Amino acid sequence: MDRYIEFVTNHWMLFIALIAITFFLIQDIIESALQKFEALSPKLTVAKMNQEGSVVIDIREEHEYKKGHIVDAINLPLNKFDENIEKISSYRKSPVIVVCQTGSRSITACKKLVKAGFEKVYNLSGGMQSWEDNKLPTKISKN
Repeated sequence: MDRYIEFVTNHWMLFIALIAITFFLIQDIIESALQKFEALSPKLTVAKMNQEGSVVIDIREEHEYKKGHIVDAINLPLNKFDENIEKISSYRKSPVIVVCQTGSRSITACKKLVKAGFEKVYNLSGGMQSWEDNKLPTKISKN
C-alpha cells in the first residue's frame, strides 16, 4: 500500500488524469444506458423508413439542407428547434429519425424530442455524411 501512495505523490498529474478519464467513461456508460433513443445505421434507417412510415427531421441549417437532404425530410434547424418543435407534434407516436451532418448535433435534438414526449426517436449514426457514403439517395432543393 505504501508503494501506491508513493506512486500517487510522485506522479500526481497522472493520477488526476486517471481519475478524470475513469469519471468520463463511467458517465458515458451511464448516459448510454439511460438514453431513451436509439442509433440507426443508414441501412437500418432505410428499412425503418420503408416498414414503419417514419418521419425524418433534418436539424442542419437551411443552407446545409438545400445542398442535399433525405427525400421528404423536414428541416428544423437546431438553433430554432425549441420554438418549432410544435410543428411536428402530430408525429409524437410515429418513429422520428433525426439527422444532422455527422450524427453529433442530432443527439441534442433526440434528447429534446424525448423530453417533449415523442415515443420512438432514432438518431442516424454518422448523419448525412454516412448516408452519402453509403450512396443513398438525396434531394437537392433549388429555392
